[in-house]
Amino acid sequence: MEPSECGVVELRRYLLRPGRRDELIELFEREFVESQQELGICLLGLFREEGDEDRFVWFRGYRDLEARIAALQGFYEGPVWARHARAANATMIDSDDVLLLEPIKVYESADDHGASRPSVEVAISEAGRLPEDPPGFRPLAVFKTLHAENGYPGLPVREADVVVTVGTGAPAPGAPNAVRLRLQPTRRSHWP
Repeated sequence: MEPSECGVVELRRYLLRPGRRDELIELFEREFVESQQELGICLLGLFREEGDEDRFVWFRGYRDLEARIAALQGFYEGPVWARHARAANATMIDSDDVLLLEPIKVYESADDHGASRPSVEVAISEAGRLPEDPPGFRPLAVFKTLHAENGYPGLPVREADVVVTVGTGAPAPGAPNAVRLRLQPTRRSHWP
């Protein structure tokens, strides 16, 4: 599935046990990429958070809410997760910092950056009007809170009314009190 086909997106920000981020990323990229894609999940981006060595951030998309429920059931109740859940969970302190979002706009990101991929800038702002894109900012996507029931309670989502701006080249536009993340894409990240 292409990013532009995702009607539902999760922004997942994990706090990991000290020194275990690369262990989780290696496991994730080896075991959890294709196994989720086969269920119709779009992995938009997999990232190391700059400035916090114990954070792993990723964006996961679905066609719609019904597809999300079916895909999550298929993955978390399936054989790949059963084999690797203990190892993955052993790297994590908290995996519940999750926003359920819907796209306002998803842009094409066809650039081939080769071995040197730019950092991805994210701003999480309270819902409202955002400032203009700053000079040099190249947007990848803008999302807003999806006000819908979480149909898969085994994976909690945070209640928040936000706008999330994602892009490269300059800090993402956001409200003055926005939470700002600078993310370094992993080897298998779709973005940027």
